[in-house]
Amino acid sequence: MPPPLPPDPIEPCAPAPAMDAALPAAVVATILSRLDVRSLLLAAAACRGLRACASHALAFLPSFHLLEVALTHELLRPLLPLNPSLRSLRLDCARLEDAAIACLARPGLHELLLLNCDNISGRLLCELGTTCRDLRVLSLNSLGARRGLVVNFSDLQELLNGCSQLESLRLALDFSTFDDPDFGRVWASASEKLSSLEIGYIPMTMLLELLAAVTEAQQYMDYVKAPVFFPSLQKLCLAVDFITDHLIGSISVALPSLTHLDLQDAPIVEPNSSSDLTNAGLQQINPHGKLKHISLMRSQEFLVTSFRRVNDLGILLMADRCSNLESVCLGGFSRVTDTGFRAIIHSCSGLHKLRVSHGSHLTDLVFHDIIATSLCLTHVSLRWCKLLTNVGIERLSCNKDLNVLDLRDCRSLGDEAVRALSCLPKLQTLTLDGTDISDQSLKYLGLGTCPLTSLSLRGCRKLTNDCITLLFAGPVKQSLQVLDLSRIPSITDDGIMLLARSRTPLIELRMRENPKIGDASVMALASMQLDGGTCGSSLQLLDLFDCGGITPLATRWFKKPYFPRLRWLGITGSLNRVMVDALSRSRPFLHMACRGEELGSMLWDTSSDWYRHNDDDLDELEQWLLEGEPVSDDDTIMEE
Repeated sequence: MPPPLPPDPIEPCAPAPAMDAALPAAVVATILSRLDVRSLLLAAAACRGLRACASHALAFLPSFHLLEVALTHELLRPLLPLNPSLRSLRLDCARLEDAAIACLARPGLHELLLLNCDNISGRLLCELGTTCRDLRVLSLNSLGARRGLVVNFSDLQELLNGCSQLESLRLALDFSTFDDPDFGRVWASASEKLSSLEIGYIPMTMLLELLAAVTEAQQYMDYVKAPVFFPSLQKLCLAVDFITDHLIGSISVALPSLTHLDLQDAPIVEPNSSSDLTNAGLQQINPHGKLKHISLMRSQEFLVTSFRRVNDLGILLMADRCSNLESVCLGGFSRVTDTGFRAIIHSCSGLHKLRVSHGSHLTDLVFHDIIATSLCLTHVSLRWCKLLTNVGIERLSCNKDLNVLDLRDCRSLGDEAVRALSCLPKLQTLTLDGTDISDQSLKYLGLGTCPLTSLSLRGCRKLTNDCITLLFAGPVKQSLQVLDLSRIPSITDDGIMLLARSRTPLIELRMRENPKIGDASVMALASMQLDGGTCGSSLQLLDLFDCGGITPLATRWFKKPYFPRLRWLGITGSLNRVMVDALSRSRPFLHMACRGEELGSMLWDTSSDWYRHNDDDLDELEQWLLEGEPVSDDDTIMEE
């Protein structure tokens, strides 16, 4: 049988079949219904057939989560058609105003999470109470923060009266705007299912008024029909003026079912004896033995101060009543020594998370015999514990389940501590800011067995360019996604070129306040080619604020097609205001910080796997959102 003749080279090949001819519409719809919003929009940018199917799928999505970009109302409205199936909505509202409230308040919602609500007034609360009767989870950030916007007590009242199914309420805003004689009593109308309440800041007088109303209702409950306050509340998180003995006692009496208590203060004046926490106050914590998590933090944002009236005795009394604790966070206990901290470790056999900040008397003795305990610590943070040395960390490393370790500004730690940590099989997040490590530490990490996803080296002044090569010489290159090289004076453009050549697919890179980082670093990162042939950088966050060698020429490298996935950029605003403004206009979905703000902290959860997309190009998403027209089918065929 003669061999088949080759095809005529002059005869053109038959065009590929259109997508709707290759796959039934029902199959395409089923596939698209299983995509998240971001992937669905990217698919819609491919061709007209997918665009039509995606538009149809948007009307039946049970969840709409889009936190990567902040859309305007005009862009958001067509993406949120009438959808009786929508149950969860998560958005960045930085570019939304009151006109979008009707688009956000959907009758069937069970969960609503909105970030950066600065330009939205309190009318949103009122509308949610009127429309979202089945809401279970509500989280709002910075509501009405822009000057001139009104958030009234009546808005909160309408929310609590209307959302009778609420189980979790988080309002990260200043509650002084709700100051009203009826503030305490209005919470009687809150959902009886409310188990978690988080408040950004509440004045002490308003909080004590609320707790007094709760206690009064409990006292008369057996005699008259009194209103019921918080019958199911288990988690309470508050920021207050001062953490005091009276406050601790009032919470313990009014809310006996709490399992999670998180209190933070930031004094602007030194507390006196009547407005401070003492040993007696700690003795009132957990009278019913139900607490699983306790966090008492004194911030030094406005004043260098601490809990000066608490010593080891207070911690011993607390530890004796809190043996069931699984998580302990203590900040600003400057008079507590190793004796107090050891009492917590040895009393709480189920402890998984330990956080101590500004522990000025914490030394290696805390972990001296930790190997003899049954502890299984997974998250440890020891910030500003300057007496802690390599010996203590070597003993801590006996906890092989450590997943997150923060040693920021523990200035006595060096290479031997990192050597011990490099063998931890589950360590994913490591913060070594301000420690005394050298390039040798990076060699230990590079050749170690820990699957690091996040590494922060900010302010480690002994490091040089060689640390880049040493770090990426081993398996850590395959897992690392977040790297902070800020405030390291010896890091230069040569070091960043070594990083680019390593082809490590970093998602976040911070290099702020490095005097020897310049335009060459930007060019190297912009042209970095990843394994698999993806052109350009994988970076979603790049912080170059106050880098000494950056000139106006660098802004040209942030235009398309460079840095296709970039969503956060930190740069010095005075570099060239005209060029920075032009870049902002050309990439409207790029969050630019020009005053030294920290970037991206609200959108990532460091306790879980980092969210990443390896194969898609965000420029397609921008094209679809901005232009509204996908590429033609013919163009798609030609590209294939």
